[in-house]
Amino acid sequence: MADGSPERNRNRRREVSGGEHHRRTEERLVLGGFAILLVVGGLLTLLLLGKGPATVAIGVLQLVVALLLILYKGLDLLERWLREQ
Repeated sequence: MADGSPERNRNRRREVSGGEHHRRTEERLVLGGFAILLVVGGLLTLLLLGKGPATVAIGVLQLVVALLLILYKGLDLLERWLREQ
């Protein structure tokens, strides 16, 4: 009976209406996209060019993904800060 309690439903409504669900879903999609980029890019480089270039390519891809994640999180923090103002 605890699963259908009114208090739990109110908390879920606040979470969805506040955009928290959207934000978490968006973050998961972005991280999944970057993971696919790393895996597919690394495997294609390994198959087409060999082990040495694949190692370099994966390192470069990791650097690019890290920079994009920093940019994404920075913009998210900026958005939250601007909403509070």
